[in-house]
Amino acid sequence: MSTTAAKTNETVKSRMSTRDIVLIGMFAALLAAFSQISLPMPTGVPITIQAFGVALVGVVLGWKRALFSTIVYILLGAVGLPVFANFQGGLRVITGLTGGYILAWPVMAALCGASIPVKSASAPVSLFFSIVLSVTGMLVMEAAGGLQWALLAGDKSFGMIMAYSFTAFIPKDTALTIAAVIAGRQIRRTLVRGGFI
Repeated sequence: MSTTAAKTNETVKSRMSTRDIVLIGMFAALLAAFSQISLPMPTGVPITIQAFGVALVGVVLGWKRALFSTIVYILLGAVGLPVFANFQGGLRVITGLTGGYILAWPVMAALCGASIPVKSASAPVSLFFSIVLSVTGMLVMEAAGGLQWALLAGDKSFGMIMAYSFTAFIPKDTALTIAAVIAGRQIRRTLVRGGFI
């Protein structure tokens, strides 16, 4: 095979397939569904299971497709579709108290998917390593969310918000993230065997 033909073949392979686009859209919709499961709190930041959804997307899809899936979700919400928690939409959500958490989702999803082999036939990475990367992504999300919350609230410092998060959010989100990694790896194996990924 000539060098030009080889380069063309690599370019075609690097492009997203129709399957990739369908998976990205499906999992963006799944994130929208997970986002509606929330418990409003007096602080203005609801308790949700969104960390589970983001981690699941990352582990099932792998870092690249998960990154695009969360970005698609954010863009859909930004243009006004009611995909954010409590059927909200629009830029006001992203620029509001909870916006930092949402904006950090692509980073969390990518970290959750970073331990997943690019080639579906590749040997799986250890569960422990996958959990460490995923929990790191969750902590990045918590920090980004807490920072924006502190900047907008004005009456609370970042330290105060993180102290509150370690009580109200982080233990729950850590457990949800670990559960998503375990479930996601099994779902991915099933999808790979079925030829869907």
